[in-house]
Amino acid sequence: MQLVATDIVSDARALSAGLSAAGLAIGLALWLTGWWGHRFWIVLAATVLAGIFGLLSSPAHQVQPLIVGLLLAVAAGVLALSLVRLVAFAAGGAAVWLAVHAVAPPPWDDVLICFLAGGLVGLLLFRLWMIVLTSFAGTLLMAYSGLCLGDRLGKLDAVEWTETRALLLNWLCVGITLLGLVVQLFLERRRARYARWRETHRHGMQDDHAHGGGWWGFGGQYRRAG
Repeated sequence: MQLVATDIVSDARALSAGLSAAGLAIGLALWLTGWWGHRFWIVLAATVLAGIFGLLSSPAHQVQPLIVGLLLAVAAGVLALSLVRLVAFAAGGAAVWLAVHAVAPPPWDDVLICFLAGGLVGLLLFRLWMIVLTSFAGTLLMAYSGLCLGDRLGKLDAVEWTETRALLLNWLCVGITLLGLVVQLFLERRRARYARWRETHRHGMQDDHAHGGGWWGFGGQYRRAG
């Protein structure tokens, strides 16, 4: 299985250098802040994908593409937060089926069993799975954007590089995804520790005010002494 598809790179290499650089920056942000901002990323992805689908499918319904795309984008954005668990279930099921299909013989890659098992695992390990999913999505976005940007700047031939180094790209994507998992867990632990420190500090300030603490703590002592 080739994670960085040659045909997608061949089509995406026509993007401008600015769009490729923007994709690289968005991929890095997703790779770093996937779990912390997973609601934002899910809403953004649902809105963009639904808008694109509406623009592409509107000619078949003989309506204005802009209206259909806008309405679908708004509807998907509103419903995205309510369906976040469904997204995790579907993504977990699809990931497990693809993994089993790539390594296991045909009797063991039953679609329904793999999909249901993967979906349940994704729900049970929701936080960990969302970190892995966002890290992987950010890695793929950085890979495609980086190749297109390098091709646009004349540093490499993205299509040839993808065809001749498919295995290397697969391992790089897996390694960077695992690194993103570690980085996100580290950042989330630091954020939780800082939140606990702020909560403790806030309670300490409230206790000082409740006991009549004044400048440098002298006010409370004078009140107790009187």
